[in-house]
Amino acid sequence: MQVSKWGNSLAVRLPRAVFDTLGLTVGDRLEIVSATPERIVLAKDERRVRAIERMRARGWSLPEGYTFDRDDANVR
Repeated sequence: MQVSKWGNSLAVRLPRAVFDTLGLTVGDRLEIVSATPERIVLAKDERRVRAIERMRARGWSLPEGYTFDRDDANVR
């Protein structure tokens, strides 16, 4: 994989096989589980999904069409 410039950041494109193996869709988040100079271990970040499942288990519901926007939530 090649590291590329993306705006002021760096980015790595994932091969389709990795994308499919992790069951990723556009907009999913990844977390770095561990990293050494030789290896990076990634996992699909499921924290948001688990939080919504806990809310539903408590009988809470989100408004129809609700999407969370971190930038909007942190506007000062």
